[in-house]
Amino acid sequence: MTSETLWYANRATGAVCLVLFTVVVLLGIAVRLRTRLPGLPRFGTVTLHRTLSLSATAFLALHIAVAVIDGYVDITVLDAVVPFVSDYEPLWLGLGTVAFDLMLAVLITSLLRERIGHRTWRALHWLAYASWPVALIHGIGIGTDTGTDWMTWLTVSCVAAVVAAFAIRTAHSARAARRTPAALLRTAEGARS
Repeated sequence: MTSETLWYANRATGAVCLVLFTVVVLLGIAVRLRTRLPGLPRFGTVTLHRTLSLSATAFLALHIAVAVIDGYVDITVLDAVVPFVSDYEPLWLGLGTVAFDLMLAVLITSLLRERIGHRTWRALHWLAYASWPVALIHGIGIGTDTGTDWMTWLTVSCVAAVVAAFAIRTAHSARAARRTPAALLRTAEGARS
């Protein structure tokens, strides 16, 4: 493979990762809100979230592998795993490494979910919310397509979708918090009558 081919592959897998992880975040919020997607039962949303998470992780592994294999820029396996040690763009590459490490923690704890318990898994699963914006900033900072019309629109669309979903999630949580124990008790008593 030529260096030019690897460069295009790295750019493409980075853009695909942005889209896939954005959809994974949106599906994660939908699962938490117990949203049923049209044409799918509720468990279908959960299954889609898990499957797409694994697919996105595979694309991320490909993105990292191509970056390491491409000899145009010297990125080592260590640079891909340990944040901020790279000689090439240490800040921007380091942010990508942080996002990768956070996603790796989410993946490993998800695979060990039965052993570590739901509460621990759920607490660690919040790292996925942290990894998305860190990865986004990595892409904006180091991406060679940053500033092109298509990448700007793609980035803005992904950010808008996640911000809107997060706003819905926050509003839902605020509504749930306003439900006082007294109101819940009245609801329960009304159901018994």
